[in-house]
Amino acid sequence: MKTLLLIPTELERRQLREPLHDALRAGSRLELCGFGPVAAAARTASLLAAARPERVLLVGIAGALDPDLAIGRAYQFREVACHGIGAGEGASFVTAGELGWPQWPGDPPDAAEAVGDVVRCSEATAAAALTAGEQAGQLLTVCAASACHAEAAHRRRLFPAAVAEDMEGFGVAAACRMAGVPLTIIRGISNQAGNREVSSWKIPAALAAAGIAARQLLKET
Repeated sequence: MKTLLLIPTELERRQLREPLHDALRAGSRLELCGFGPVAAAARTASLLAAARPERVLLVGIAGALDPDLAIGRAYQFREVACHGIGAGEGASFVTAGELGWPQWPGDPPDAAEAVGDVVRCSEATAAAALTAGEQAGQLLTVCAASACHAEAAHRRRLFPAAVAEDMEGFGVAAACRMAGVPLTIIRGISNQAGNREVSSWKIPAALAAAGIAARQLLKET
């Protein structure tokens, strides 16, 4: 299957390139999508138009909102939500969907590519390396990572289904939805969201786990 493998940052790509490169089939590409939802959406749209992949795989790190997610383990997410597009901030934040404004209504008469506050990911079979316990529900994409544990807890209250936060997933998902290309997201959990002591993050372990899971998926599907 012709895959567009996206990695947000050069830091992540340095560790993931070698274990994933030889798992890519002919015609597939490994590319940076950029840091943050805006760059990720724009870059993904450009790459989709140029590469015409059959699927997209986004791989990188994320912070856990749910304490049950293990640091240093990888998870595949069933859907991705968006925080920050709407009105207000803090306790007064209201999503675009709650305001009645879809982020993209879709082109009539077929609005299948419509984008709301939540986008479902591909239903494709998960990597064999991911057990049932390593399938996760909702990933929350944010424009700025949680600054403290209280902020992370507040976001969890706003999005009770969210178990982890990242900064690219929704942008990539929106571009894929509009292009009609299935998306799979695998993130290694490097830290608890709100922990800004980066020296305590488990980035190599998280990326190693994400790389193993992504490699298995690429080889088996």
